[in-house]
Amino acid sequence: MAHIAWLGKKSPFCGNVTYGLTTTHALQERGHRISFIHFDTPAGQLGRQPIAVAASGGDDRTRRKRQGGRPGPAAGAARWRGATDGPGLDLADREVALPYLVKSQVYTIPSPGAQRELRESLERLRPDLVHASLTLSPLDFRLPDLCQQLKLPLVATFHPAFDAGLRNLTAGTQQLTYQLYAPSLARFDRVIVFSELQADVLLRLGVQADRLAVIPNGVDTATWRPAAGPPSAELAALQQRFRGRRVFLYMGRIATEKNVEALLRAWRLVRPAGCVLVIVGDGPLRSSLQGNGEEGDVVWWGYEPDLATRVALQQLAEVFLLPSLVEGLSLALLEAMASGTACVATDAGADGEVLEGGAGIVISTQGVTTQLRTLLPVLHDQPVLTAELGRRARERALERYTLENNLKALEELYAELVGSRTLAA
Repeated sequence: MAHIAWLGKKSPFCGNVTYGLTTTHALQERGHRISFIHFDTPAGQLGRQPIAVAASGGDDRTRRKRQGGRPGPAAGAARWRGATDGPGLDLADREVALPYLVKSQVYTIPSPGAQRELRESLERLRPDLVHASLTLSPLDFRLPDLCQQLKLPLVATFHPAFDAGLRNLTAGTQQLTYQLYAPSLARFDRVIVFSELQADVLLRLGVQADRLAVIPNGVDTATWRPAAGPPSAELAALQQRFRGRRVFLYMGRIATEKNVEALLRAWRLVRPAGCVLVIVGDGPLRSSLQGNGEEGDVVWWGYEPDLATRVALQQLAEVFLLPSLVEGLSLALLEAMASGTACVATDAGADGEVLEGGAGIVISTQGVTTQLRTLLPVLHDQPVLTAELGRRARERALERYTLENNLKALEELYAELVGSRTLAA
């Protein structure tokens, strides 16, 4: 079993956070040791030291106790004891906090001392491998040199959304992100991407093929599954709340690239009878899109931290709608598919690839409102169609996008890199 130093995010909530927490928790359950390194100390609290808690698989709402003052050398030694002793890790070695100036769902700006603290952490932990779930941070570009100096294999998961067709301004902006990162990514031992389309984008930008590993996102299909038998308490409550109405669902960030505005325009033009659009998530555009007036057939749910409730929402929904202008590989889409929900998504990023061949309905990123205006009445009038699409979506998720398959591929990659380092030594 490997000791993996995972550099990623625990907040604020986004796909990167879900990916990191889900993956590290599952790796721990398979016997690996995980040290989760993340930005968790605001600049205004640099004089405080967090008392670490069990990290991987933790909840963003976990409250961490803090104590004033800087610990002396003895306290520092105690914090790191157990990093390499015995089969497991002390609590403080499972989670390491780095200081930051700014942290958002999209990017992170570290404090000036973050690089030094990261280096000291890695020197003391002495992991077998570093896996960076890249956070769009200046620190990302320094990782190859740092790990090379410490003789540690370095893996990156590259998350930024994309649209290979460059059909809109948002896609062009994301392409600039890929161009900025490509020279640095070429220096990682491996770069994990979620689809062949994403790999092609990086290949065109000069990242060597032998550096890329296509490992699609995966979801726990035992958790995300169609409702069976008596409903859970969460599902029963939702069924009571929306009794007599069919639920169409959006789940994700409320931001420009997600194009929720186009979905709302189409919904307000069609207003399918007996249906409700439930929008789960939060983001910078929520207040402007929601407005001041209440709409009986549009429910602004907000951010939902409870996993059981999110599962119940997917199980209740008849149709999942994802109108994004750019994407990577949407975890919310995979969760909807695994839940047996009929899915409609744009061909941004890898989402079209996921649904191709009848596992869902794929629309273009251009003219989303017009396409949805045509589709919504069809989905309303054809419940047999939505049921069949949901069955095919579940089948596709089981075939290609399970967490089990994702973990096996990760473990094979880790074994290759750690084995290579052992042989070289």
